[in-house]
Amino acid sequence: MHKEEYFSGTVTTGRGAGERGGGEPTENQWEPRASTCRERGRGQSKLAPAPPPFLPFPLPHGSVSLLLRRVRRCARPASHVVVSLVKNYPNYLIVNLDKLDYCASLKNLETVSKKENYKFIQGDICEPHFIKELFETEKIDIVLHFAAQTHVDLSFWHALEFTYVNVYGTNVLVAAAYEANVEKFVYVSTDEVYGGSIDEEFDESSPKRPTNPYASSKAAAECFVQSYWERYQFPVVITRSSNVYGPHQYPEKVIPKFISLLQQNRKCCIHGSGLQRRNFLYATDVVEAFLTVLKEGKPGEIYNIGTNFEMSIAQLAKELIHLIKKTSSESEMEHWMDYVKDRPTNDLRYPMNSEKMHNLGWRPKVPWKEGIKKTIEWYKENFHNWKNAEKALEPFPVTEPFAQLNVP
Repeated sequence: MHKEEYFSGTVTTGRGAGERGGGEPTENQWEPRASTCRERGRGQSKLAPAPPPFLPFPLPHGSVSLLLRRVRRCARPASHVVVSLVKNYPNYLIVNLDKLDYCASLKNLETVSKKENYKFIQGDICEPHFIKELFETEKIDIVLHFAAQTHVDLSFWHALEFTYVNVYGTNVLVAAAYEANVEKFVYVSTDEVYGGSIDEEFDESSPKRPTNPYASSKAAAECFVQSYWERYQFPVVITRSSNVYGPHQYPEKVIPKFISLLQQNRKCCIHGSGLQRRNFLYATDVVEAFLTVLKEGKPGEIYNIGTNFEMSIAQLAKELIHLIKKTSSESEMEHWMDYVKDRPTNDLRYPMNSEKMHNLGWRPKVPWKEGIKKTIEWYKENFHNWKNAEKALEPFPVTEPFAQLNVP
C-alpha cells in the first residue's frame, strides 16, 4: 500500500510476493485459501500457491497492492505509506502509479525502489483505457486513492484543470475499481471540504461548504465516490485529513516553504494577516491513520483524521524562525516575516472532531517539537530533490504554473 494533504494516490492490496514470506502462519495471520493467486515479481508472472499474508487483516483474493497517484507525490504522505507497506508487508506487491508531474520526486522512494515487492508504473488516472487495463492486469484488491492536484494557490488560476484531475480522474478510477470488483476503495480527501469555521467543530456529518476551487473539486469527487456506495453498495471509504507535514513534501506547502526560505536566508511570505490557523499532523501519524482505515474502516463511512494541535500561520513562521535563525527576539522575528497578498478566500480554521478515528484505535503520537525538528533537518539535505523546487517558493499570486496543467 502505499494528502494535504501530504498524500495523494491510490492503494490496493493483495497477495502477490509469491513465496517470499514463507514460514508457518502465526496467530496474527489467517489461513491461506486453497485457491491460487498470481505471483508478480519484478517482471515475472506465474501461478503459485497463495502464501500466508502479513497484513493484519484478510484479503479474499487477488495479487497486488496498488498505489495510484497522478500528481504530487512521490512526495507527501503517499510516499511514506508506500515505504511503510513495502518494508512491513513483504508478501504483498505494492504497485505505485504516478504521473510524475512537477512536484514528484522518485528520490523519496529510493529506499524501496529495488525491493521485490515494489513496482512502479508511470501513468495518468485521467486515461480510462489505461486504468481499466491496469486493473485487469494487476488484479487489484484494495485501492487507496491519493491522486490529486492540491496546491490551493494554483487552483484559483487553474480551476478547470483541478476539476479535470480531481473530479474526472477520480470518476475514472472508482468506475474501474467497481468494474474490477475491488474489495475496498479508500478516497483521500481534505478537511477543506467543510469550509472555514470560527467556533463550529466539524464532524463527518457536517455539511460541505468549500470556498476555493481545490476544495470544491475534492468535495465533488467525494460525491462521485459516495454514490458508488449508495447505488451499488461498492465498499468505499472516505478520509478527510488535516494538513500533513514532514520529509518528502514538495515545498509549495507552507511548512516546507517557510523552512526552505529561511534556510536560504529569505523571508517567510505570509498570506494576508497570518491569523489563519491550521492543524498539523506529522507524516508517520497519517500513515498509521491510513493503515487503520484499511484494516478497520467500514464501507460507506467517512473518517476525519485530525489533531487538536493548532497554530496560526504567523506563529508557525515565528516557531520556524526561532528554530532555524536561533532568535527569540520579537523584532528579529518580524524581520524574517513578509506579509504578502492574500488568496481571494482563505478560511480561518478547519477544526475537526476525530472521535470516529479514535474509536478505531488511532491517535496521533508524534509531538510537534519532535516532528518539526526532523522535518527541518531533512530539508537541509534534500531541498533540491525537485529540479524546480525554487519555483515553489514564490508567493501568491502564482500566475504561471510550475506544471503543465492541461485538459484535453
